[in-house]
Amino acid sequence: MAMLLLQQNATVTICTSKTVDLAKFTRDADILVVATGKPKMISGDMIKPGAAVIDVGINRMADGKLCGDVDFESAKDVAGWITPVPGGVGPMTITMLVANTVKAAEREVLKVLP
Repeated sequence: MAMLLLQQNATVTICTSKTVDLAKFTRDADILVVATGKPKMISGDMIKPGAAVIDVGINRMADGKLCGDVDFESAKDVAGWITPVPGGVGPMTITMLVANTVKAAEREVLKVLP
């Protein structure tokens, strides 16, 4: 995602879950892509008002419910746009996995054809 944004001349900052004062960076982002692997790590007070929030993470809680790496309830009223979990980027991820599998299979078939 960072490379795709860079190709569009975006300024990209990459942080980790261990970045010191992570909220300082997240509050500056117009587009926030979150993939920390930590449930509900990013709360609404860590988001710039009106920002687009893309939650790539998916976590199963102790009660069996799924949630993202962004605390959707506290973020939904701050963000200008936010992907839900489940049902946000997951279907696109699956679509691209299938498309890439088909491409790889086609390449293999072409290798064995005369």
